[in-house]
Amino acid sequence: MTSGVPAAPLTDEELTSLVEGLAGLPYGGEAVDQRTHALQTAWLARDAGADDELVVAAALHDIGRARTGRARPVRAEHPGLPHEVAGAEFARRRVSERAAWVIAQHVPAKRYLVATDPAYHALLSPASIASLKVQGGPMDEREAAEFAAHPLSADAVAQRRRDDAAKDPDGPRLTMPDLLAAHARCVAVRRT
Repeated sequence: MTSGVPAAPLTDEELTSLVEGLAGLPYGGEAVDQRTHALQTAWLARDAGADDELVVAAALHDIGRARTGRARPVRAEHPGLPHEVAGAEFARRRVSERAAWVIAQHVPAKRYLVATDPAYHALLSPASIASLKVQGGPMDEREAAEFAAHPLSADAVAQRRRDDAAKDPDGPRLTMPDLLAAHARCVAVRRT
């Protein structure tokens, strides 16, 4: 594992390579590849009025899944960690602490929603239902209360809902220029 010391922000070339490196990679039995899912999630975030930091987090939320391609270094830097933790460790160093927390919590947010929203389970795809079992199933009352008490829990829940909706092969996607512009604004804020 890498240290928690912040590294230089991603360059445009690095961010482009990471996202483009997801093209063609299967996304857990869903009808979209990982690149389509990432850019569709980012589009949904922007469409919902999310700020730039959350748009970038949406695009990178599954970056820890990539086992091949140009995005593989994220997984290689954090072997053995669940994808959300590997992605969060990467984002903590290269994007921001807030983006890292939202990325880390997008799986627990699914567990939270299954436990607290009676209609949510019916919205899950078969692949997401199968992964829920591996991820620990619904949160218990204590876990749900702790999750809800975190000041960024609403951001993680919103990310989870976008994640669930971003599985349409014909759905809208954020363009790379728009993602790069959002990231550039994040970098400018990070430097101030």
